[in-house]
Amino acid sequence: MSRQGNGGNRLLAINNYFYRRGGAEAVFFDHMKMFSDIGWDVVPFAMQHEDNEASPWSEYFVSEIEYGRRTNLLRKVVQAASVIYSREAQKNVSRLIERARPSVAHAHNVYHHLSPAIFSTLKAAGIPVVMTAHDLKLACPSYKMLRDGAVCEDCRGGHIYNVLRHRCIKGETTLSAVVLAETMVHRALGLYRNKVDRIVVPSKFYVEKLVEWGWPRERMVHIPNFVDVDGYSADWVEGDYFVFAGRLAPEKGLATLIRAAATSGQRLVIAGTGPEEAMLRQLVAQTGADVTFAGYLSGQSLHRLIGESRALILPSEWYENAPISVLEAYALGRPVIGASIGGIPEMIREGETGMTAISGDADDLARVLSTMAGLPVAERAAMGASGRHWIASEFSAAAYRERTVDLYSRLGAV
Repeated sequence: MSRQGNGGNRLLAINNYFYRRGGAEAVFFDHMKMFSDIGWDVVPFAMQHEDNEASPWSEYFVSEIEYGRRTNLLRKVVQAASVIYSREAQKNVSRLIERARPSVAHAHNVYHHLSPAIFSTLKAAGIPVVMTAHDLKLACPSYKMLRDGAVCEDCRGGHIYNVLRHRCIKGETTLSAVVLAETMVHRALGLYRNKVDRIVVPSKFYVEKLVEWGWPRERMVHIPNFVDVDGYSADWVEGDYFVFAGRLAPEKGLATLIRAAATSGQRLVIAGTGPEEAMLRQLVAQTGADVTFAGYLSGQSLHRLIGESRALILPSEWYENAPISVLEAYALGRPVIGASIGGIPEMIREGETGMTAISGDADDLARVLSTMAGLPVAERAAMGASGRHWIASEFSAAAYRERTVDLYSRLGAV
């Protein structure tokens, strides 16, 4: 089949899920649209799922694997084998290459579902392979460097047996054993290290962390995430509250945030759902904090909530990569208060686009909340405007596209 698009360029876009599930999927779909808009022929490869968007290529998608689904023992064994090394994914991507040979393959999240077995197939076919590191899976078997609500680097130096010792995967021995086996096989076969040509890393922090864990710096390319500011309004009337928007999970630092809100006397709106919600509601009752739980919001409702806030808060207590929520807040003309951990500080210009607080320190976060609330409305608006101006150049779709096309070109794909 002949290549199509701009100069015959075809992108094979790879991700476990083919619906907007989280930040990685947002980048995946925006990446596909961006390259389609400039004339590339874009072919997706993903896992079958009831929530998937429609695609003419879905016949090549691999069978669904979901950890939380109840199934029989035989099916569990088959799924465990696929998690470690998916022959089905190899077979399907091979058929896809025969029908629509890509100029380059760009993968996002593939572990546990598609598996990196596909990288061997792509490499054998002579197709340049790029992967975006949305998390720390290349170093940490459980991908977050997080255990019992605190940063954990016990597996550094190859001590990956700790993933089973600590039961890092959902606190379960069986799942943790599968992920240990997965990591051992993938490393033995060099599926990431030898079969992927370049790793795209959205934050400078992740570049340095992966280098610390033994990844060659020359294999990585720092390309920040992006938003299109033209798709966001900055015309809002500020309200009297701070806002958090995201999953209510332990690593997000929400207990610290609620205590800080209580100490500082600041009003807080929390948008999102997750496993910590009941505990957080109880904490609000105990502390007397002025907190409203808005539930899950998206689209214009979420934009309005953030746009009318004093600032967006990211009180994270794990190594965040490059949260798109920071860029979206700036695009909406609002400043950001972020924990000084992971890739967050490099996305905040202190006193110019927002402020940072010590991660996990409720008193320091209370201090920053009070400082931000004490500024004139115009000064907070100026911070938001500065953030919007900053991302319009450094974190724009055009900048992302230029950097990515340059990477593909250096790999001989353009």
